[in-house]
Amino acid sequence: MTMKFYILTFLTTISSLTLFGQSNDAWTYFWNKDSTLIGYKDKNGVVKIEPKFTGFTIARKFENIIAVSEEKNGKWSSYYLTKSGRIVGRDSLHIFDNGSDCESEGFIRFRDHKTDKAGMFNKNGDIVIPAIYNDLTRVRNGMIIALKGAEKKYWAGGEHYTWVGGQEFLIDTNNNILIDNFKLDNMLNFFTFEKTNIPHSDTIRKSFLARDGTYYSFVDFEMEFRQWITNELQNNLTVERFISISYDTITWTSTNGWAKTNKQKLITENFTILKNGLLEILQPKTDYFISRDGLNPFMYESVEFEKYYNNCGESKDWIYPTMSIIISHGTKQDFSQNHYEFLRTDSGYKLISLTIRNEKMI
Repeated sequence: MTMKFYILTFLTTISSLTLFGQSNDAWTYFWNKDSTLIGYKDKNGVVKIEPKFTGFTIARKFENIIAVSEEKNGKWSSYYLTKSGRIVGRDSLHIFDNGSDCESEGFIRFRDHKTDKAGMFNKNGDIVIPAIYNDLTRVRNGMIIALKGAEKKYWAGGEHYTWVGGQEFLIDTNNNILIDNFKLDNMLNFFTFEKTNIPHSDTIRKSFLARDGTYYSFVDFEMEFRQWITNELQNNLTVERFISISYDTITWTSTNGWAKTNKQKLITENFTILKNGLLEILQPKTDYFISRDGLNPFMYESVEFEKYYNNCGESKDWIYPTMSIIISHGTKQDFSQNHYEFLRTDSGYKLISLTIRNEKMI
């Protein structure tokens, strides 16, 4: 009887580990019947974790490690969970803007709430960066911007805050300092990293002196976009070329609200308005600016846009930003703005959204 019991226990344990064991495919979240709790299934629809996490768990895909929250016997518990079932960082979630952190390149941030310092776990739940920093960015091409020695200042009302002072560093995922005094810059594309012995000559790159005496350089999104759009406008922007630099379906503001139209139809029928509107930015007196953002997940939610969002459904604006040209017209009495929004894709920038207010489009 005893031996049979041990064998049964052993087989049950192995079965449990197989069910919850680590796999290469990402698990997808699903709700229970009354949409109150979240669980995860594999790509074949096999339930890997029964629904037990609350809506505070924002990971739509479980790749390696996620932040979760659950309630047991009236008590709330939050922690990080790995694919192997390991629990780490209990009650140490990194919270920003009322949301927990999301895995980036196999790493996720945590916060020691006793010291109010941030650190980082790897995909196995091991601490690779100790909680010694005021704050950390997510991992971008193996690099992180870390803030140390700053002071937290709350805004009026006390709900939101900003960090004041301190020193920023560029570090790697082994907590090695690469660059001292590296200021946070959301315009830098870390996936364009190049290492040279002298500052890079490319005008759309920014170079930084590293600790090892070399220079690290990165493409600046705005400089890249300005160069690209200027070249397009100066090289005789035809209907065919305009169509080629546009997304297949363009979202635009019509008289009936937001509309989605095939790019060939929209551009062919409104080419003169669209081209002349963009050409304005080449004139020195034109009042315009360029802004960077991310793809709107509420407007672009079909399967074709999945690659532009991370596992938590957030725009991956650190590699696929949207760059918008906002052109102002008129005075206070008849003021209007035109918006041309371009999405950075693997095949270049593509016009994806339009708002034209000083002309009537069809």
